[in-house]
Amino acid sequence: MRSIWRGSISFGLVNVPIRVYSATQNHDVSLHQVHGEDGGRIRYQRKCEVCGKVVPYEDIAKAYDDGENTVILTDEDFAQLPAESAKEIEVVEFVPADQIDPIRLDKAYYLEPDKSSLKPYTLLRRALEDTDRAAVVRFALRQKTRLAVLRIRDKTLLLQTMLWDDEIRSAEFDVLDEVPRISKKEREMAAQLVDSLAGNFDPTEFTDDYQEQLRTLVEAKLEQGDTIDTAATFGETDEDEGGDKAEVVDLMEALRRSVDKSKKKRSSSGSGQKARKKA
Repeated sequence: MRSIWRGSISFGLVNVPIRVYSATQNHDVSLHQVHGEDGGRIRYQRKCEVCGKVVPYEDIAKAYDDGENTVILTDEDFAQLPAESAKEIEVVEFVPADQIDPIRLDKAYYLEPDKSSLKPYTLLRRALEDTDRAAVVRFALRQKTRLAVLRIRDKTLLLQTMLWDDEIRSAEFDVLDEVPRISKKEREMAAQLVDSLAGNFDPTEFTDDYQEQLRTLVEAKLEQGDTIDTAATFGETDEDEGGDKAEVVDLMEALRRSVDKSKKKRSSSGSGQKARKKA
């Protein structure tokens, strides 16, 4: 991994030099746009509307327009801002970890300590573990002041940026003002459905079906050309699944079918696992 930022964590009078690395990556199949008739690559040009010239990326600046005047801001202007020049992740407060609403969480970054800062880094990590708290921090990255939470993932400090309060919308739906009548039987059946699907989350059990199918499609077209046999490539599919996906108006009947389907699925899944173990 390549670090994207260097700085330090400061909490109280303790300073911890660190390197920042992106903690996530995109697994999507990389596609680009082409002309459908001849396969020619579609490219976009950054053209100036005043002089008509194509502008190199390094000559592009940002600007603010208030409707009457335009102010051009260069990279040098941004670099002179006090917040941008500060290379410090400041701990503002330590809060109970469960107070961080997941809707606020955004990008995740791993923090690697310098060899000289391993002890204070470990001390901060253990302090968060012992108190079951997360550190709310503030710092500047890529021309933005960021609010973030510092927490633990395995032995590593994980920095996860958060949305500002005014960036989160309120869910205001008039339809929710009406409270429908839910019968005791319906609640009991819904609880049975929850129990039938209960389990412990294991992210390795889930795959991105669309991306896997897209890769299969790309490989098939590379081997067979444009006239591929879709049925042979992906296999026959039964969209109706024996009528399970047909519209069910009655809520209780829908719940019953869902519970039965879940039990059958769990049963067949369990039998398959036992067979694999014997093999």
